[in-house]
Amino acid sequence: MKLYLLTLLLGYTLFSHAQSEKTFYTTRNGAVDGYDVVAYFTLKKPTEGKKEFSYEWQGVTWRFANANHLNLFKKNPAQYIPEFGGHCAYGVSRGYKVEIDPQAWDIYNGKLYLNYDLDVQATWKKDKAGYIEKANKNWAKIKND
Repeated sequence: MKLYLLTLLLGYTLFSHAQSEKTFYTTRNGAVDGYDVVAYFTLKKPTEGKKEFSYEWQGVTWRFANANHLNLFKKNPAQYIPEFGGHCAYGVSRGYKVEIDPQAWDIYNGKLYLNYDLDVQATWKKDKAGYIEKANKNWAKIKND
């Protein structure tokens, strides 16, 4: 019985980790291609994170530019994580997950949104509220794809 329960627990852990990786946009550098999600809010610019300030959260590696940003994230990850798992907000509004360019970002109503590139971002910015509304409806359907 103990072996059975241990096997179930291990299976659930592996499944949860796989689901987290699907939910968040990650590369070999971690979430958001290794960029510091806190820096978008504090420094108001894309900033690459450093390996020495890495943190595992929700089965994904997050990198930060400094210890202060790492600590801010640890205290309240929900405040800093990008919407739609860091996938392109415009792509999610169209019903699919798309990679992002960390340089194509925006903070809108206190939330971080990322886009595929600067051209897509220009389109997204023309109707942020409308695209976000569509993306919110689509996200529940596609987040674990």
